[in-house]
Amino acid sequence: MASNELDWAKLPFGYIPTDVNVRATFRDGAWGPIEETSSEYINLHMAATALHYGQEIFEGLKAFRGADGKVRIFRLEDNARRIIDSAKGLLMEPVPVELFTEMVKRVVKANERFIPPYGSGASLYIRPLEIGITPQVGVKAATEYMFVVFVSPVGPYFKEGFKPTNICIMREYDRVAPKGTGRWKVGGNYAASIAAGDKAHSMGYSAVLYLDPKEKKYLDECGPANFFAIKNGTYITPASESILPSITNRSLMQIARDMGMKVEERHITVEELDEVSEAAACGTAAVASPVGEVHDLDTGKRYVILNGNEPGPIVTELYNRLRAIQLGEAPDTHSWNTIIE
Repeated sequence: MASNELDWAKLPFGYIPTDVNVRATFRDGAWGPIEETSSEYINLHMAATALHYGQEIFEGLKAFRGADGKVRIFRLEDNARRIIDSAKGLLMEPVPVELFTEMVKRVVKANERFIPPYGSGASLYIRPLEIGITPQVGVKAATEYMFVVFVSPVGPYFKEGFKPTNICIMREYDRVAPKGTGRWKVGGNYAASIAAGDKAHSMGYSAVLYLDPKEKKYLDECGPANFFAIKNGTYITPASESILPSITNRSLMQIARDMGMKVEERHITVEELDEVSEAAACGTAAVASPVGEVHDLDTGKRYVILNGNEPGPIVTELYNRLRAIQLGEAPDTHSWNTIIE
């Protein structure tokens, strides 16, 4: 597809083909050279461990065209370090930070014409993924791996944009198991959420607010995103071994501190939703998606977070400050951006 055929302001959040993707393969104890290809397909053995035993991990980050025309990748090295943690969790071969960053920069540069213009509200989504490719039958780690990075121009994750949506609690579903893979960005975690998410969407909710998988007492993740709330001027977010450490959430927490706010990572009970003034789901795709109401489908309780259809002032300020850093509109005091020359 030609980039001049795209309506940047109306892009969906989804896959759009671009010019090239980049790949590297781990064999015989070493990562091979970086390869560029226009093929959208991977030649994978039918007995590959990725297909049978779930050896698949990935990341999600974005590149932005800034107010000054420069291209910025947000928190590139943090994503590189997080996929290393995921690899170690699944006994996969870690991709060195240097290789990860080089491949991401290379694929962004090669597809620069697909980076949406400043002011469009769109961005270039970057998807690095690693899979086990060793053919074997028997549950054990592969000895060979493929690392791929592709990109796609995307619009807002939620079609409503930066507007409050309603979410729900359903205790019949768990996102992950206690002491399981929830702390890593593993495809299986998302597969486990598809049925619950589909049911929630069919009922008019934007996401499921999961509870901890052990006691069903504390708030966990919000669909594919982290959750945070504002209570008495304090930024609170769930603490759990089963929650993915969101880079966006970490960024928002730091911005909250920069604003002079207190930040707490701790257990948050369901009942505490009665005491919060604002809340949002946060992640790379949506940045921050304000929550209007939380409906507990098991108890019938409705937690009204916002009165009206506008985001709260603190979530709005956090969102705007983070976006300003990503777009080069505000000083990058924490050196989060990598500029592509």
